[in-house]
Amino acid sequence: MKLLQDKVALITGASRGIGKAIALRLAGEGANIAFTDLKEDENMQAVVKELEALGVKAKGYASNAADLNQTLQTVEAIMADFGRIDVLVNNAGITKDGLLLKMSEEQWDAVINVNLKSVFNFTKAVQPVMLKQRSGSIVNMSSVVGVSGNAGQTNYSASKAGIIGFTKSVAKEIGSRNIRCNAIAPGFIITDMTGQLPEEVRKTWAEKIPLKRGGTPEDVANVCLFLASDLSSYVSGQVLHVCGGMNM
Repeated sequence: MKLLQDKVALITGASRGIGKAIALRLAGEGANIAFTDLKEDENMQAVVKELEALGVKAKGYASNAADLNQTLQTVEAIMADFGRIDVLVNNAGITKDGLLLKMSEEQWDAVINVNLKSVFNFTKAVQPVMLKQRSGSIVNMSSVVGVSGNAGQTNYSASKAGIIGFTKSVAKEIGSRNIRCNAIAPGFIITDMTGQLPEEVRKTWAEKIPLKRGGTPEDVANVCLFLASDLSSYVSGQVLHVCGGMNM
């Protein structure tokens, strides 16, 4: 029996990068996958095909995770298509970096809305489903900079720190209903976004990491599988760092 056989996982922002890796990892353990992104495009369609090739049901939904009404409609559509939601992975996120002195209100609001408000939106929308089922696992994607901070990322760091506080509070609110809520704090993960950084910058980052390398989306996906499955049945309200020892 696979770890997530016949379960349904909802993952936000899963057309690429870490979200896509998580979708593929959970599908490989038998989970049917519902996932969202801002628009239905070739990337979304390609991910659906990759997931279906693993023998599971999969569907992508165009949805702005920062909009509560859209989120409620999306969850309603997922319930109509899949009938249940066992795992929620709040992965959607953006960056709009800049020193606070020069940061615009738009840069601040955009990052807080997409990174933090989206976690509120989807958790709020999915909570009644999990309460009725009396089971569920919620995994929120934070970051090491939500713990340690980072110059030039006050908006991003604040959003990811907020996710940690949100996670711990939700875990206390709904733990009695057999619903767990945890967070993952990735460090320097090699994705399309970080891959665009100059090689010198990437080498400098790697030198600061005890394991002397950047992480992969699959490294994060493996930890997400642990938190999504019954392997972590007595783990809730925790933040697991996936950073190669960078943040100790």
